[in-house]
Amino acid sequence: MAFEHVDYKSLDVPAAPFSDPSIIPDFPKDKVPRHVGVIMDGNGRWAKQRGLIRTDGHQAAEPVVFDTIAAAIECGVRYLSLYTFSTENWKRSPQEVRFLMGFSRDIIHRRVAQMDKWGVRVRWAGRRPRLWKSVIDELEMAMERTKNNKVIDVVFCINYGGRAEIADACADIAREVRAGKIKGDRVTEKMIAEHLYNPDIPDCDLVIRTSGEQRTSNFLAWQAAYAEYDFVPELFPDYGREAFWRSIDHYIHRDRRFGGVKK
Repeated sequence: MAFEHVDYKSLDVPAAPFSDPSIIPDFPKDKVPRHVGVIMDGNGRWAKQRGLIRTDGHQAAEPVVFDTIAAAIECGVRYLSLYTFSTENWKRSPQEVRFLMGFSRDIIHRRVAQMDKWGVRVRWAGRRPRLWKSVIDELEMAMERTKNNKVIDVVFCINYGGRAEIADACADIAREVRAGKIKGDRVTEKMIAEHLYNPDIPDCDLVIRTSGEQRTSNFLAWQAAYAEYDFVPELFPDYGREAFWRSIDHYIHRDRRFGGVKK
């Protein structure tokens, strides 16, 4: 069955992120995860189910991204990492890669004023090589504009891979060893953590993956070593605030022991 084409660029979320306070779950503040990562999966399948092309699914995801940011703000999440484009996504068709590069650039440009108004500090995690300069330029301008915001840090993981991040950290350490700044036999976990892309951001507490798939896909390989995971059935364009809050509720009822034994 073919569905009518929809111009998803016309869809938007409210200028202010806040829902009616009566519908926001009253989560215990000390139980809400500080850092949540979201693997935004299922855009292509969402489009295929509706007889649309894959890029329509990516366009449909834009308002959902900002609905998710709003949900995180409303329940008190301090850091939100969004898996936007992975180091493996270059394997997709040249047409889809070109679309995703341009779309990522345009979203940052189009939404930076909105994020600034919400108190979002824009961050980026990923590799520079291969990433379009226009995307990097928009990210850097957004990061500069929002650098003093303190409501929530939103990390756009673009040209990002968890293994690549660890490899880059190790390469930085190796350069410091060659320069005589550190001794090669004294590399520690703390040292590696200090050389990650955003070392000031705490480890991830909760990773959410949409679309029902149950794998991590090379996301936050170091930071999510002890994260809780919530694999949700919704394809990402069908995701939103209530589903995000449901994942937070699942998280706060889990028993986190970090390898120890609860007394």
